[in-house]
Amino acid sequence: MSGPIERLGVVAGLAAALACASPVQAQTTGRATMTGDWGGARTHATEAGVTFRGDYVSETFSVLDGGLRRGGGYTQQIRVGADFDLDKLAGWSGGILHLTFNDRRGKGVSSDVVGNRLPIQEAYGGQYTRLTELSIEQQLDGGRLDLRAGFFAMGNDLGGMAIGCNLVNAAFCAHPLSMSGDSGWYNYPNARWGVAARYAVRPDLLVRTGVYQVNPALNGKANAWRPFAAGSTGVMLPLEVEYDRGANGGLPGHYKLGAYYDSSRVTRQGETGSVKGRYGVYLLADQMIWREGSGGRGLSLFGQFTSNPKASAPITRWYEAGLVKTGTFRGRDADTIALGLVHARLNPRLRQAYADASATPVDYGALPAGETAIELSYGWQANRWLTVRPDVQYIIEPGAFGYRDTPNALAVGAQVKAQF
Repeated sequence: MSGPIERLGVVAGLAAALACASPVQAQTTGRATMTGDWGGARTHATEAGVTFRGDYVSETFSVLDGGLRRGGGYTQQIRVGADFDLDKLAGWSGGILHLTFNDRRGKGVSSDVVGNRLPIQEAYGGQYTRLTELSIEQQLDGGRLDLRAGFFAMGNDLGGMAIGCNLVNAAFCAHPLSMSGDSGWYNYPNARWGVAARYAVRPDLLVRTGVYQVNPALNGKANAWRPFAAGSTGVMLPLEVEYDRGANGGLPGHYKLGAYYDSSRVTRQGETGSVKGRYGVYLLADQMIWREGSGGRGLSLFGQFTSNPKASAPITRWYEAGLVKTGTFRGRDADTIALGLVHARLNPRLRQAYADASATPVDYGALPAGETAIELSYGWQANRWLTVRPDVQYIIEPGAFGYRDTPNALAVGAQVKAQF
């Protein structure tokens, strides 16, 4: 590693190691951020209408077996931003201005060592500094209607499962990769111009929709600071309905049913020609099934399913399931143990096209039908602002999306998260 950003990552990692020696009660007491209240200036700014935020994530993994080769990698993300309460600042009732910048550095274990599709490190991808949000949010009807317009990540509002971020692989945290892999859907830190709407039909029933720009050119480093760069190919039109089972006092649970349409014209998968429009449907669910006492300790299950057409989608089916135990040992109420399994099915038309086009005979039936990831993680809440997450992942058929037979890979590592 080299450069000031990477050195900051090392400093944060050392701070994490020191903080791990903190007492058990630090999980729920003490300051909520690493840098504290800045001598009262942070609280004063919030009361005046400006809330500063920032966080650091690092993910360090080593591949012990399988993949393309042995090796490892460290990646990090630093995010800073501010939320401006326009009511306090300018008398604009219900208005909030969001501004966020993101920086990523480091090496990708999946891209450089394993060669698989489901990223072992959630924080890897787009290794540069960029603008990730400049938007205005407006709340109406007593907060039941929430509108947002500007430059931001579509996935901030749609298709996400926060419970999945108790695991490290990007397939779990926090959206099915079939969404972004099969259409113009985009997740943080990738931003586009759009308008989002969320309406609470009832306290336990939410409807989300919006209109978003589809512009692949904005994913590149050259356009990191050029939000108006050319390259739009269409618009994305999503619709999502969420039932919040815990809103009325039951055990916490979220059930999301959604569909989306991307108007772009794209290459037909595995065949000649093009196809107008890409679409998909999804079902996401998480549910606490057992609560220990009246606090947050308990056991929750989660699952995902997506379906996309063979004509336009590299990933035609997505299956995911897992569990999270919150509260582990005595006095460790905020610690978690999480186990997840995910399978991404490769479009059979792509497999057939590869077999047909190969210069040497290829047995279609011998080509991997998809990739599977199994992950086990322990989330250690060292204090209110720091989480350390030892992690083990096993990747089955890591060469599936490269049409090759690659040995199953075993990766071990850790994630560190700190709130500035």
